[in-house]
Amino acid sequence: MAQKRELQDRYFRQAKREGYVARSAYKLLEINKRRKLIRKSDRVLDLGCAPGSWLQVAEKIVGEDGLVVGIDLQRVTTEYGPNVHLIEGDFTKVSASDLLGGGDELFDVVISDMAPSTTGHGDHFFSERLCQEIINALPDLLKPRGTCTMKVLEGETFPHLIKRMKHCFRISGAIKPDACRDVSRETYLYGIGFRPSRVIQYDERNEGELPEPVPGWGD
Repeated sequence: MAQKRELQDRYFRQAKREGYVARSAYKLLEINKRRKLIRKSDRVLDLGCAPGSWLQVAEKIVGEDGLVVGIDLQRVTTEYGPNVHLIEGDFTKVSASDLLGGGDELFDVVISDMAPSTTGHGDHFFSERLCQEIINALPDLLKPRGTCTMKVLEGETFPHLIKRMKHCFRISGAIKPDACRDVSRETYLYGIGFRPSRVIQYDERNEGELPEPVPGWGD
């Protein structure tokens, strides 16, 4: 047990040393190292960006010529450079035009570390629904051949989500970064080579009805 706690504390201490606001930064760093989803000069959208560690990682990768937009229900207080723009709100209720800054240039990458506010019962259903909503929104946000990664809590609906990702992206899969806690069911889906014409609205009649999400989304 002590060894497990030491592993978790290591990422916490490392985040403090390196200036990241949360240990979750190392999840995105590992995903990007393994799959190269974010590149220099990219336009990146971070859905559910609080407390802001993924924004920090994306900002460093894209550099001065890139752009990072983050949206969250909670206010993000971390300071960033001029190429990081923050929106306070619910991404499911904010228009694609507002997320794009009023322009028509789509993002190269969409990332999400969101998870549902946990209830202890059926959390994976809420998590999968959230991921389905992200996929539904991608045609208005992500460029063709773009990349995406998002967190999901594994459960019995997980195979349906994997199947849909494989349909909508040329390459897709799942990664559980080392920084994830051992006891957590969280994993990260990734997609490379977005195919927007293959995105159709999720049909609950085909996969079984899912419960309505609880208000608010947690990190």
